[in-house]
Amino acid sequence: MDFIPRILSRTLRTTAPRLPCRGITAPSISTAKRNMSTSIEQKLDVLRNYSACDVSDALVKLQKLPEGTTARAGHIADFVPFSPTIGRNENAAKVIAPASTFKFIPKSDPILITESVEAHGFPAGTHWVDFAEPGTVAVIEQPEGQHCAVLGGIMAVRMKYLGVKGALVNGRVRDLSEIRECQLPVWARATSTVGTAAEAKPGARNVPVSLGGVTVSPGDIIFCDPLEGVVAIPRELLDQVLDLMPKLVAMDDKVKEAVLQGSNVFDAFKKFRTKI
Repeated sequence: MDFIPRILSRTLRTTAPRLPCRGITAPSISTAKRNMSTSIEQKLDVLRNYSACDVSDALVKLQKLPEGTTARAGHIADFVPFSPTIGRNENAAKVIAPASTFKFIPKSDPILITESVEAHGFPAGTHWVDFAEPGTVAVIEQPEGQHCAVLGGIMAVRMKYLGVKGALVNGRVRDLSEIRECQLPVWARATSTVGTAAEAKPGARNVPVSLGGVTVSPGDIIFCDPLEGVVAIPRELLDQVLDLMPKLVAMDDKVKEAVLQGSNVFDAFKKFRTKI
């Protein structure tokens, strides 16, 4: 029964920091840290003790949804890790950071941002990726049905240099060998061999974006679990999630212990899963 302790315990895994792309000097860790308060950093460190499933369990109870709305509990479905490894990998590090957002539009559409360009658009003579923010996960929305990629090797190299923690692409990526060499964590729905300009262009930044029915606003916490999946935590619910998760985990651990000792699940739930 040596498997019992493994089932009941929650082990923290640490991963050595990865090197940036060859020939690139990334900003120091302190540069990225200046973009988040110490309080937020400490909260994100606590989050690492939990899985994406634990986060969703808390959000199911905390999020107030209109009647008839499906409870997604922050889960951004059907995203696949493409870097630093392809596919689920329990040995890879979690990526947990605030979101910075980019919204792409069809190349034939008019520019979205005509006012507040400095805050939400792309001034003339600039490239969208140069606005990627250190210490964040770059969350990119691509129009549905497109076959081009909106993130490739050069963009990943630039993000890595700027101190971006990872990229979450609601669409396609390409240049996987370059992205993986760069060691920028990237999650996406699919791949392409076609460059962005074939179908898409950047439309806005620092605006709410939609990923699989989940709205992500700038500053929301992106939780990329390399084994379980991706969850977005609304920033205003972060403290409540951190308060509720240990209580839910403790209840489930008691349920598992009872089941391992021979209890049926109905009785274990009735005894240990109390209302919170």
